[in-house]
Amino acid sequence: MKAPKNFARYQFLAKRFLKAGRLPALLSSAARKREKLGSGFAELADQLKLMQALCLAWWRGEYRKIDSRALLAVVAALLYFVTPLDALPDWLFGFGFIDDLAVLAWVMRTWQVELGAFQQWRTAQTPEVLRVVERLPEVDESITVTNGSLQ
Repeated sequence: MKAPKNFARYQFLAKRFLKAGRLPALLSSAARKREKLGSGFAELADQLKLMQALCLAWWRGEYRKIDSRALLAVVAALLYFVTPLDALPDWLFGFGFIDDLAVLAWVMRTWQVELGAFQQWRTAQTPEVLRVVERLPEVDESITVTNGSLQ
């Protein structure tokens, strides 16, 4: 399957975010934006929750059995989601999330084995463990877009 248009740019940004330790800020920004989705985007919200849970478990060192390319794709998809000015600007109500949904669906389909393995690991955890592992980190920084690039 061919990657969505401009996805390589987001993978490059994802690599920079991971190296710079900015994953907590990205996850907080993604969670805030996900909470604003309407009920018509339940599938999108579920995919985002799974990807966010994976990133949190990886960041906390609880789950590392993931191909580095899959992790990079998940982080890139989250970056794409939080960026308001992507292929279809998010302010185009009803249409602005179509490209986000397409990118997330591509990542879910391309890395379904990796994400399925994580989902199995997640299901085997107690609710108490998941509360700790999936708690959003306390960060005072957020992701902003300046001159078309993520900061």
